[in-house]
Amino acid sequence: MAEILEEITHLTPKDCYFIVERHKRTFDYPIHQHAECELNFVENGKGVKRIVGSSVEEIGEYDLALINSPSLPHMWDQNDAPPRQIREITIHFSPDLLGDSLMSRNQFASIKEMLDRAKHGLAFPTSAIMKVYSLLDVLANEKNSFNQFLGFVQILYELSRSKYRELDVTAGSEQSSPAAEDPRIASVKDYVASRYNEDITLEQLADIAGMTPTAFSRFFKLHTGRTVSNYIIETRLGAASRALVDTSQSISEICYNCGFNNLSNFNRTFKSKRGVTPRDFRMNYKKKKVLV
Repeated sequence: MAEILEEITHLTPKDCYFIVERHKRTFDYPIHQHAECELNFVENGKGVKRIVGSSVEEIGEYDLALINSPSLPHMWDQNDAPPRQIREITIHFSPDLLGDSLMSRNQFASIKEMLDRAKHGLAFPTSAIMKVYSLLDVLANEKNSFNQFLGFVQILYELSRSKYRELDVTAGSEQSSPAAEDPRIASVKDYVASRYNEDITLEQLADIAGMTPTAFSRFFKLHTGRTVSNYIIETRLGAASRALVDTSQSISEICYNCGFNNLSNFNRTFKSKRGVTPRDFRMNYKKKKVLV
C-alpha cells in the first residue's frame, strides 16, 4: 500500500509559525501528515469533503479545523463540488510554540486544553468561525510580525473559548468543549472504545454510569449532543474507516470485526454516514495516497 505523504512544511526553527493565503478553484493536494500543528480555514468550500483520520465530512460555506498530531492524516477533497473561487488560509506552528512555562499559567488553560484535544483533530462551528473571521483577515495581511503573533494568540484564545468537537473518534473519545468532561461519561466512552466490536447494550452503559437506562440516555445526550446508539455507531464506523484504509481485510471481515452484525446494514449505515459505500471509500482514499 502506498504511504501517506509526509509533508515538509515551510516552518523554520526560527519562526513562530508559517501562514499562507491561497485563492484557488479546486483542492488537489493529496492526503498528508506533518509534525507541525495546523489551523486551516476554508471559505466558499461548500460540498468539499474534509478528511481527518477516520472522519469524513462534507463541509459548508465555511470550515475551520485544528490538527495537532504528527500521525493524523488529513486533506480537503474536491469531491463532487463544482470549481469555484475558494479562499484558504493555512497556519502551521510548532506544538511547543507557547512553551510549558506559558501553557501552565491559568490564562492559557483553555488554549492548552484545546491543543491537547486537537490531537484527534477539531472542527469549529460557523458561530466560532465568525468570531475569528476578521482576525484571520488581519493576520493574513499584517506586515508587523510581532503584531501578527499577538493576533494569532488571540485567535487561539477565542477558539479555545468556543464550542468545538473532536473528529477522529478512533484516536480517542470525542468530547465537546470547554467544560471538563464528567467522569461517568469518560468511563462510558472508554468502555465503548475498548468494546465496540462486541454487543453493547444501553443497560450495560447505564450500569457503568450508575444510572437507570432512561436517566442515562438523557444524561448522555445532554453531555455529548448525541444519542447513545449514534455514538456507538460512529465509534464503530470510525474503526471501520481506519481498517478500510490501513488493512487489506475484506469488507465483510471489517464489518464483523467492528461490531456490525449484518453486512447489508453495515453497507447501508456506512453510506448514510460517510456518503459513499465502504468499497468506494477504500478506493477513493487510496487514490489520494502517494509514494514518497
